[in-house]
Amino acid sequence: MISGGGTGGHIYPAIAIANAWKEKHPDTEFLFVGAEGKMEMQKVPEAGYKIEGLKVAGLQRSLTLSNLSFPFKLLTSLKKAKSLIRDFKPNAVVGVGGYASGPLLYAAQNKGIPTLIQEQNSYAGLTNKLLSKRAQKICVAYPNMGAFFSEDRLTYTGNPVRKDIMELSGKRKAAEARFGLKADKKTLLVLGGSLGARTINLAVLQDMKALEESGYQVLWQSGRFYFEEMNAKVKESGLNEIHVNEFIREMDLAYAAADIVVSRAGALSVSELSLVGKPVIFIPSPNVAEDHQTKNAMAYVSQEAAILLKDSEAIGRLKSTVDSVMNDENRAEKLASNIKKLAKPNAAIEIIEALEGIIK
Repeated sequence: MISGGGTGGHIYPAIAIANAWKEKHPDTEFLFVGAEGKMEMQKVPEAGYKIEGLKVAGLQRSLTLSNLSFPFKLLTSLKKAKSLIRDFKPNAVVGVGGYASGPLLYAAQNKGIPTLIQEQNSYAGLTNKLLSKRAQKICVAYPNMGAFFSEDRLTYTGNPVRKDIMELSGKRKAAEARFGLKADKKTLLVLGGSLGARTINLAVLQDMKALEESGYQVLWQSGRFYFEEMNAKVKESGLNEIHVNEFIREMDLAYAAADIVVSRAGALSVSELSLVGKPVIFIPSPNVAEDHQTKNAMAYVSQEAAILLKDSEAIGRLKSTVDSVMNDENRAEKLASNIKKLAKPNAAIEIIEALEGIIK
């Protein structure tokens, strides 16, 4: 059983773990457990796996009426988690973080079923910290995670990512054809997640004319919430080299086309970009628990493997930051080389080996 979700940063590693296990052990039965109404309830079946939903929801940090229902949702979810475990009889349970992993791992641990936690971020989430005390193995994506977890059960594996981004060579021409890019122009790839990042979008909007005038082309994922607004503004501008997309599915082609990447610093994005090995400018989201995106980014900035541009400074400073890399070949090469050194291409395989080790 694999539990967790809420965001792509939890869901996609969970699916990657299942795919890697299935490749090695094709006769295995899987059951995912997610939170009702969250994106895993759609994404997991699309990947070919069964999923059950729990009514669990998060506890809001501010005083809200929704917090009154929290104890009831938690108790209902614990009851259903016990029932699912009793019926499915798993050999092991994997928790990837997010609301649903709490009740399921708690119920599994009370039954004596081996549990493995996969922590994607450089700053551990509360659910994973609590559950780790009785987990047999904790797989982490960053070194020096002993501040959050017991060292004797830690394995530094990295985050599992999709296979298609492992090999980008030879894909540039296909990328140019897919996105309408020109072979003789430097490409800036801008990513703000599937829903979008308002600050990043406004920063591109403000600087897009100057970017095009400098000879750059921009491949821009604006996200679902902002696409119509951004697309309309680009059309009004009359600019030809600003290619705005609601969502980019062919991420391997997008990465192959990029000379520089601007991105949020979610755990999965950071892990993917390590494998891609291109110069990166991280603009961490300030609206996440414990400011973990800044901590993710700083783990790379401290190794001279990325540039940090604060969310509060991004609007008005995007182009000058891009220029500082585009116009300095040595700096661009150093950033690309250093981020590649931090890649963990065998993460899924190492997590599978850790999981095999705890199953009786």
